[in-house]
Amino acid sequence: MGLQKNVLAVIMGGGRGTRLHPLTMERCKPAVPLAGKYRLVDIPISNCINSEINRVFLLTQFNTASLHRHIQGTYHFDPFGGGFVDILSAEQTEKSADWYQGTADAVRRNLIHFKKFPHDLVLILSGDQLYKMDFREIVESHIAKGADVTMAAVPFPVSKVEGLGLMKVDDVLAITEFAEKPKDPAVIESLTLSDEVEAKLESKDGEKHCLASMGIYVFNREALIEALDNTMTDFGKEVIPSLLGRKKLCAHIFEGYWEDIGTVKAFFEANLALAQPLPPFNFFDPNAPIYTEDRYLPASKLNKCSVDHAVIGDGSILINSSFKHCVFGMRSFVDQGSVLEDVVLMGSDFYETKQQLAANTEAGQPHLGVGKNCQIKGAIIDKNARIGDGCVLNATDKLDGRYAEGAIIVRDGVLVVPKGAIIPAGTVV
Repeated sequence: MGLQKNVLAVIMGGGRGTRLHPLTMERCKPAVPLAGKYRLVDIPISNCINSEINRVFLLTQFNTASLHRHIQGTYHFDPFGGGFVDILSAEQTEKSADWYQGTADAVRRNLIHFKKFPHDLVLILSGDQLYKMDFREIVESHIAKGADVTMAAVPFPVSKVEGLGLMKVDDVLAITEFAEKPKDPAVIESLTLSDEVEAKLESKDGEKHCLASMGIYVFNREALIEALDNTMTDFGKEVIPSLLGRKKLCAHIFEGYWEDIGTVKAFFEANLALAQPLPPFNFFDPNAPIYTEDRYLPASKLNKCSVDHAVIGDGSILINSSFKHCVFGMRSFVDQGSVLEDVVLMGSDFYETKQQLAANTEAGQPHLGVGKNCQIKGAIIDKNARIGDGCVLNATDKLDGRYAEGAIIVRDGVLVVPKGAIIPAGTVV
């Protein structure tokens, strides 16, 4: 059977997304905007489509309205291929009336939906990572090794493995040990790669490596059902360790770019990295495009602007201002005389009409976007935010907390203007 008929993909939509707050105040993690025009969820879905896997389930439960609109407006498959992207939110049943309790619990509750479709393998993916992977390779490796479970793994230098699930493998990449986020240096040292496996890595930085779990799994259908025939709630903490010695677990080494966008700082840095001339993640690869909703917006307009490394989304209007190392989402607006450096401006969901502009002006409400003569540095400005004229917003040396009467939040050293926030003219943070 081809992959389209043999593999089901399951994307974990995440929980409340507390580490990404306030970007997840009104949306779930997979719906968070990325790179000017995309959403986080577009990454795993596009990887699936590019890998000839077109049956995708998306498991989520918090603030799903934005995600539903995006999925319904983006992913349409012809009736002949049998493809779909189906959102499965937590639901009350005869057996359960509460929320998903973890990744494993979410998959367990939806096995009843999966069994309606013919498949031998289940590919489980995270919804908040930035990477480009051909899943055909991990599936082929899984089948060739006769594995029950295959885990995608990234080699990390020992000095950078804090907070990651680590595995020990033998010389044929069978997993012999697994530890979820170990802190003991002795434990980490015991999980380093053997010289034989180390020699096969492309990375030659002179430091010993460990294999870190990417949260990407290939399960045989029956192995998944058996692994979830219990009350365990999490794959990394419980399910995978419980299978050691009982099932054949193998690793698939991935040495491409991979970033877990689980925190505000990680999200901020991953976006700004895309403004570099040769970013670590390539959205311009014609052989592996990243798909998203086609919004039929006009081309962006820049009037007398100074631009030093920027990504500019469709439909933006930027007037006589200076930008350095910035990412602008769709329908972004910046008025004259403003200076932005290291800023992710997510843009707006709509354009204001003349009547709305007149009413807002009369009410003293700023224009959508950034007003005149503003200075903003080290910030994320979420969608539909309004920054009045003459505001100075700078995250440098600011402690995490709330500022400007609670309207602005500094998180992980990044200044965040939440979605729909109104920042009065002359505000200084």
